[in-house]
Amino acid sequence: MSVVTAFSPDWLALRESADAAARSTELLAPLRRDERRRVIRDLGCGTGSMGRWLAGRLNGPQHWILHDRDPLLLARAVEGMNGLTAADGSPVTTEVHEGDLTDLRGADLAGADLITASALLDLLTFEQVEGLAEACVQAGCPSLLTLSVVGRVELTPSDPFDTDFAAAFNDHQRRGLLLGPDAPDTAAQAFERRGAVVRTRPSPWRLGPDQAELVREWLRGWVDAAVERRPDLDGDAYFQRRLDSLESAVVHHSDLLALPEAALFENARSETVRSETVRSETVRSETVRSENVRSENVRSEGGR
Repeated sequence: MSVVTAFSPDWLALRESADAAARSTELLAPLRRDERRRVIRDLGCGTGSMGRWLAGRLNGPQHWILHDRDPLLLARAVEGMNGLTAADGSPVTTEVHEGDLTDLRGADLAGADLITASALLDLLTFEQVEGLAEACVQAGCPSLLTLSVVGRVELTPSDPFDTDFAAAFNDHQRRGLLLGPDAPDTAAQAFERRGAVVRTRPSPWRLGPDQAELVREWLRGWVDAAVERRPDLDGDAYFQRRLDSLESAVVHHSDLLALPEAALFENARSETVRSETVRSETVRSETVRSENVRSENVRSEGGR
């Protein structure tokens, strides 16, 4: 089964700042330990917003392989990542891979040092999430999968019909065999069953009056999806009422970092080498200091 959902470049551009503010930087700590040249495969890259957010937060040269089935989005992604540099000024390069993500296997991801994706998991089925986890673990590198919907929205002030529309929207996200808001937990379990250590953090959109255009477009899509599942709901009246009264919206997401055992071993080995180096330098300094003191004592005795 293919991922059939498509997103317009305009919508992706509109949400990029909210995505950037929402993603968890806390999950990046294990990824910052490696400053070698790394190959990063971005699955469902869209217009390249993940690359624009992450490249400047990691040190060392980076080569991004951008995966998407939409050639227009791939072209936008390459253009949008042109000229990026890493946090330490190292170069960032790109190449594209056009094709369906659900066809990827572990061998297709071989050689990757990091696998990333944004707003992807909730668009997949159980079998597709299992396949993705298998491919990522077989690749033997960390996977950073961000901005998966979790099915919770907070609208201020509240409205008596908020719960009905939220439930209908979540039902829409689960249409067919799609996981929708069940995807983050399903993905975490899929990686853990394959021996990966999984870390998750919340990554909510926090929308206010300064993001009126995004609020309007998000709310319109949210309401329309709900009405598609519940035609008895008066979507137009609710949309206008909420648009007129809404002061803020929190749209909850979840970020996931999966660290395979191999990656954990490499990190542990790096820490061990670093500790041994520090220990050796300390011993060497103490030895030199002792020799200097001994020489001074001998010199003093000779002078006396």
